[in-house]
Amino acid sequence: MRRDAEFFGDQELALLYIGKKLRHALAVEEILTRAGIDYAVETDTYVGGIIFRAERVGAFVYVAPAALAAAREALRARGYDPANE
Repeated sequence: MRRDAEFFGDQELALLYIGKKLRHALAVEEILTRAGIDYAVETDTYVGGIIFRAERVGAFVYVAPAALAAAREALRARGYDPANE
């Protein structure tokens, strides 16, 4: 379920996924919600492009470290590649 960052308190959240397209970010949110995993979403910038490098905005999805393994598995099962693997 989507939560505000304050819900997690002082925990250092783990980056799970960077949604570069809105439809992908929404699909990841749906996967996590159905799996019963709490997550937070923030917009931030990343550098993209091969020939013309540019700063772009994406949806960064974070989970608590204790839920990271289950969240990664849920995404992989639906064909999404988690970040930082």
